[in-house]
This record gives sequence, C-alpha cells and structure tokens, in this order.
Amino acid sequence: MQDFSNKLMFEIYNTLLTQLEQKEQISFYALNPDIKDGVYAGEKLILDNQEFTYRSLYSFVDLASILNCKMLMPKYLDEKLIEITFKKLNKKESFHKDDNSEEKYGITSSFSKINKNEEPDFLLNYISCLKNTKIEKRKRVLNLGVNSGGEFEVIEKLCENFEELELVGIDYSKSAIDYAKTKFSEYKNVSFYAWDINKLEELDLGTFDLIISIGTLQSSNLNFNETLMNIVQKYLKKDAAMILGFPNCRWYDGAMVYGAMPKNYSFSEMSVLYKDAMFCKKYLQQKKFRVTLTGKNYIFLTATSIRK
Repeated sequence: MQDFSNKLMFEIYNTLLTQLEQKEQISFYALNPDIKDGVYAGEKLILDNQEFTYRSLYSFVDLASILNCKMLMPKYLDEKLIEITFKKLNKKESFHKDDNSEEKYGITSSFSKINKNEEPDFLLNYISCLKNTKIEKRKRVLNLGVNSGGEFEVIEKLCENFEELELVGIDYSKSAIDYAKTKFSEYKNVSFYAWDINKLEELDLGTFDLIISIGTLQSSNLNFNETLMNIVQKYLKKDAAMILGFPNCRWYDGAMVYGAMPKNYSFSEMSVLYKDAMFCKKYLQQKKFRVTLTGKNYIFLTATSIRK
C-alpha cells in the first residue's frame, strides 16, 4: 500500500511557496484517483514536472488559505486531468485596513462588499444555531451589530411565521442601517436603529426572547465582559436564548481566510477569541443556560435557557 508520509505534503508546500514568490497565480494538475485491485492508492498530482501522491483534493482548499491564495474553480481538461489554480489574495483589499471611523462598516466601505451568507461555513452553522434556539417560537429578536440586515434575511427565509416575530436591529453605521431599512421596508415587524451599543438603555427596548450578535461585542469601543453582562441582565428574558459569533477569520480580497489575527500579530493567534468565548460560556451557564460552541471560521456560541 502507498506510504502517505508528511514529506509529500511538505514538498508540495515548498514547491508552491517558491513559485508564489515569483508569480501572482500558479497552476498545477491533478490526475484521477489511482485504484489498484480495489485498493485506494491516493491521488496523483503533477507539479513542477514532478509527480506527488496526496490523499484528497479537499486538502488543497486549506493549503490555498495557508498560502494566502484563493483556489479558483478547477478546470476539467479531459477524463484524466484537472487543472488547479491558486491566485494570490490582495491583502491590501481588506476592511481591516480601513480607517477606524463610524462608517468603517458603511455601505461604501470594503466591509459592505462581504456577504457572509454566501459562505457555507458561516451560513450553515448560523442556521443550525437558529434551529437550536427554536427561532420560530421566539417572539422578540434583537440583533446587536446588524449592519445591513444579513442575519435577518436568513431568519426571513427560515421562518414561515416571520411576520409574527418582532425583530429589532442595532448598528452604529447610519448608512448600513438606512440600507437595511430599504431591504425590509415591506415588513412592519422589523425595525432598525443607528445607535451606539454603549447607550442602549436610552432606546427603552424592553426584553427579548433571542439576542444575536455576530462579531460586534469584541469591538474596541466596547468593554466586552461588562457589555455582555449588561445585555444579559437587562435585555434577555429568563427563558430566552442567545447566539454570539466570534470571528476566527480575516477577510482579504473578498475571501474569508481562516484564523483570527489580533493587532501586532503577523500570524493567526486565538487567545483573545478563546478567552472571550469561555467567559461567555461560563457566565451564561451560571445564569442557567445550556451553552454550546460550534463553527470554524466563525465560532458560534448558542445559549438556551434550562429554567423551568
């Protein structure tokens, strides 16, 4: 049987890395799986006139991300050969590089070009969280950091009784909120506010059956622990649920790249993410919630009340 050693992937990685130092885009070729006497013997790769054996084409999606590339749609050349192309990501094209102003997340920003709902890893995990909270039974839903309403669009598609729910979206970006209002203008049960989460009490919103916040509570202008506890104590009903999203990715050139990267780091470092997620889990467990952590590029915390 073929020996699948780490040396093979190491050699592939080094060959690709060398080529990417000189080119913006590189292509190589994959052969159909090699099966001998009914035994899977690995897939063959032709790279730099060398033949390598590898276990699965799926692994090259991760490899592209590690090399700061996006893997383009493979081209079918003939019944035996497929062309695979890696294209370098333009790391300057990122909302992370935008000035830290109130419209950093507005409709003209780099952030507005991102649609998380087009990413299966985000969308399917988010839908799973909504189902776990029994979204169709939640009467009042609050989204903190709603931006242009993408998370509400998923709820709209998911719930047959959408118009029976009351949804409230809060975001600091006025242009994003104005755009969200136009998208949901036909619904009287959806309202949006351009507002500072630090001054939430001024809106007199009442309490909610479900609170959602994806990638917002970790903002630099918020005290994470204090903000979370304030939200739970003042706005979450005792028998309610909560969905929090912790970004474990960066966005470059329209692509979602795995791994959180704090300031002053040139590589993925997830200590802050783990610290915040575990603080939330322990705090909510103390408040009699069942808490789970799921996801990959976004770590989702789902909390449902176990109070009777």
